[in-house]
Amino acid sequence: MDFLHNSLQLIEQYMLAYGYWAVFFGVMLENAGLPIPGETILLVGGYFASSRPDQFNLIRVMLTAATGAVIGDNIGFAIGHHYGRGFLLRIGRFFFLTPKRFEHMENFFLKHGNKTILMARFITGLRVFAALLAGASRKMPWRVFFAYNVAGAIMWAVVITLLGYLFGQSLPLLVKWVGRTGTILLIAAIVIGIIAWRIQRHRKSND
Repeated sequence: MDFLHNSLQLIEQYMLAYGYWAVFFGVMLENAGLPIPGETILLVGGYFASSRPDQFNLIRVMLTAATGAVIGDNIGFAIGHHYGRGFLLRIGRFFFLTPKRFEHMENFFLKHGNKTILMARFITGLRVFAALLAGASRKMPWRVFFAYNVAGAIMWAVVITLLGYLFGQSLPLLVKWVGRTGTILLIAAIVIGIIAWRIQRHRKSND
């Protein structure tokens, strides 16, 4: 709890010093693939819109975050598209990512990439890597990625900012529970993915 409290204090100091730029760059860098606490920054932005309305406007925080998320994800997609495939195949053996499994990932983005990009922002880990993986797969056209990226960014920015705005008085508890929810969604996504893969394998073995 002390670490969380200290982290929130540091984020609040940056927010007060740099205002909307802290929201923009925090969210953008996280969505580009860097381990920046963009979601926490946005929760603080929503809280400040409630507690410091003279410095932070609710709608402007949402727009700033959505813009940063869209730009960050497009950077991540471009990096993944141009460099991600070769990089992942080179280091894949260290993470059990064989060429066959990479092919499965490509097929996944071909079939379910739109839904993945739409919902990835709410899932711990996927928010950071979804755009990179989508670009690396080269199975998802950029214009499709962009459309679902914008829709997902707006949804995420509105929901997370409103959570901070409405429940930010208990900010450490809110950050903890939002993080736990993201982790639960990640576990659920992994379990569903494994079940779907096993079912597909079983069907192929019976054909």
